[in-house]
Amino acid sequence: MTILADKTGSLAPFATSFGRRQAEVQADLERFCASLEKWQHMQNLVSRETVGALWERHILDSLQLLPLIEAHIAAQTPARIVDIGSGGGFPALPLAIALKNRPVHLHLIESRTRKCAFLKAIVRELGLPATVHAQRIEEVDIAEMGAVHVLTARALAGLPMLFGYLAHFWQPGTTAFLHKGREYGEEMREADSVWRTAVVKHQSIVDPQGVILEISSLERIA
Repeated sequence: MTILADKTGSLAPFATSFGRRQAEVQADLERFCASLEKWQHMQNLVSRETVGALWERHILDSLQLLPLIEAHIAAQTPARIVDIGSGGGFPALPLAIALKNRPVHLHLIESRTRKCAFLKAIVRELGLPATVHAQRIEEVDIAEMGAVHVLTARALAGLPMLFGYLAHFWQPGTTAFLHKGREYGEEMREADSVWRTAVVKHQSIVDPQGVILEISSLERIA
């Protein structure tokens, strides 16, 4: 899948998953980027090295999940996506923007108060189908949340620890999509001594050394 230089072209590979016209999605994504840049002066939402490359390094990196999660959210009405350790809002907020007007609701789990303030501001400003939970991951009441169809996480923790976080939400039918870098192989070897998983690796279309790990089963064995 080729990412084109201009923003309109770069969204084209994902447009079939959008809940509305591509131009509307692009406009909201640009508003999100503008707000993030303003808030970035007050707190670190993304690394300083990538602020100048928000579109490719963060927006497109998030949206590349859309073709992967499509079948999972299409099979559920409404579908529930839970993003753990949401931080500056990736991948959850670009996904919420793209999926607005589809029967999907996103739950963003973030324990840091200042980041939650930013996340809530964007959800409110853009009218997104999302709820921000200002809680630690392990404190979230799963019974109150309901069925979890898709889990996402980006730049949160190594796989041995990350699987423990995912297990708190895991239910029959849950699938996780995890952004990982070149170290994922070593992390998987470490996790294999504790967790039994079914994993499919998808090459990242943004980072030549990155992957998206699709986890369809998760069981603690030690």
